[in-house]
Amino acid sequence: MNTTGIIIAAAIVALLGLLIGLLLGIISKVFEVEVDEKEEAVRECLPGNNCGGCGYAGCDALAAAIAKGEAPAGACPVGGAPVAAQIAEIMGTEVELTRYVAYVHCNGTPENASSKYIYTGNMSCREAVTLSAGGSKACAHGCLGLGSCVSACDFDAVHLVGGVPVVSKEDCKGCSACIKACPKHLIDLVPYEQHVFVRCSSHDKGKDVKAVCSVGCIGCGICKKNCEHGAIDVIDNLAVIDYSKCTNCGTCVEKCPTKALVMTR
Repeated sequence: MNTTGIIIAAAIVALLGLLIGLLLGIISKVFEVEVDEKEEAVRECLPGNNCGGCGYAGCDALAAAIAKGEAPAGACPVGGAPVAAQIAEIMGTEVELTRYVAYVHCNGTPENASSKYIYTGNMSCREAVTLSAGGSKACAHGCLGLGSCVSACDFDAVHLVGGVPVVSKEDCKGCSACIKACPKHLIDLVPYEQHVFVRCSSHDKGKDVKAVCSVGCIGCGICKKNCEHGAIDVIDNLAVIDYSKCTNCGTCVEKCPTKALVMTR
């Protein structure tokens, strides 16, 4: 091959490279996805647990929703007030944050509640409900005590105490993982400042409750009659507290004949 041929070949290769580079540049501009700087800034503030407690698929999805104004600055339960304050500053908004923590509405320890049979072995609560006639507890609404909620918590905030789970308020992030893990729906989110609770979830009639649990709510209504703030009602045989009205005075706890209402600190 002579020198002229080499020069022509090199020129053709260089020209093709230039054309390909220009084409790629045009394509990148045409299909460029605009980056929202606020979204990126919000994402950097989020803890990255991707727990789904905010109601979104993960931290990326939540950051996008906050940047679009579809979710509040305090939507991340894990980040809490510090993260909410950072995000609010980025978004130029104010944040009013009420902390919520999980609470288990059952006190069916072996001492308090009877069982249909004794189960030993490895099984999740959901499996026990499906495969073992609703579980070993005589109360159809009672906690099975197999610890699925404990395993679901990434923050070591739930522990079995006397065979039933108890949530540490200080460690709980309100992510709802334990709530999703409980097949009997015994756990919900409550205000951090709340101290009075109905530690029962049974909707059975009073005599049926007393037959299987010594500390179950019998729906007698004494708590409702003695509440000066109208914060308690009895719905479907179960006492229900309106936390927005409750002052944590403890009168209902003192009057409850079965000690189904409790006060925590």
